[in-house]
Amino acid sequence: MELRMKHHEVNPAVYQTMRKFEEFMKTTELDPILYELVKIRASQINGCSYCLDMHTKATRKLGETEQRVNLISVWRETPYFTAKEKAALELTEALTLVSQRGIPDEQYDKVREHFSEKEYLAVVMAVITINGWNRLAIATNMYPGCLD
Repeated sequence: MELRMKHHEVNPAVYQTMRKFEEFMKTTELDPILYELVKIRASQINGCSYCLDMHTKATRKLGETEQRVNLISVWRETPYFTAKEKAALELTEALTLVSQRGIPDEQYDKVREHFSEKEYLAVVMAVITINGWNRLAIATNMYPGCLD
């Protein structure tokens, strides 16, 4: 693999724009573990090895168990995620693959059982943020260790 470019050096404004999304996320009340679960699931779907590597490590540093980190891709088939986490992961999948079916009302209603309107929008912004990072990393051919 070869890194196409170091986007943060080629156009620092691009990187700073994405950092503003991260700064916004710090102002939300979204649980840090839940935010990392969202990042991991979207990165799995998008095939972003750089982000997947980064966020699985970050999640472990926050104290998450190996078992849960390893099973995020099959969260529906395990008892290790709360109903709230499952709702966020389901929304993550739907938004990441939004062109396939949008966000049906029944899915919105299901998510709203666990999240207030403000929290719902925080999860939406979390998904938007990681999808942006994934696309930037994939477009520049980033991979684990490429910036070391």
